[in-house]
Amino acid sequence: MRTLVAVIALGVLAGCSTYSTNRYASSTHNAMLLAPLKGGQVQVGEFTSSVKNKKTGGDQTEIMCRAVGPVRTPDGESFADYIRNAMVDEMKVAEVYAPSAPTVISGNLDAIDFSSGIGHWTMSLTLTSNNGKSMTMNEKYPYKISYWGQTACFLTAQAFVPAVQDLVGKAVLSAEFNGLLAQ
Repeated sequence: MRTLVAVIALGVLAGCSTYSTNRYASSTHNAMLLAPLKGGQVQVGEFTSSVKNKKTGGDQTEIMCRAVGPVRTPDGESFADYIRNAMVDEMKVAEVYAPSAPTVISGNLDAIDFSSGIGHWTMSLTLTSNNGKSMTMNEKYPYKISYWGQTACFLTAQAFVPAVQDLVGKAVLSAEFNGLLAQ
């Protein structure tokens, strides 16, 4: 009986892993898209989230992957904060960001999820300017999958950075983005 309990406990402990996404890395493509704005000054305000943690009610910081374990950001920040920091990083690289600029872009993460069975991240982000204009961007980023749970969850976590890079790229490439910057 003790052996059976030990085997079950070991199985439960071995089956629970955490899959951390990578830290954000600026995209050369996004820097090129933002290059025409160089010299302009933009502040990035607060990013909120419509996606809440079911237990705490706070912004979502992880998503369960199969029954294997959660996918979460590397520093435990919310997905909304991760995307905000990505936007700031991209603007800093393009020399557009200024923490005290008169133009302030804020955001709301309307939705975020993934399918480790089909292999895609889905995100919806609404950006709002202090000039009263707003825009919504949707991203469905495909990635390779695996039948095996641990491998699938690892691949899901690894696909998060390029998914966020694509979301930010779509936003700044959009004609609506320039409207957010107009004062």
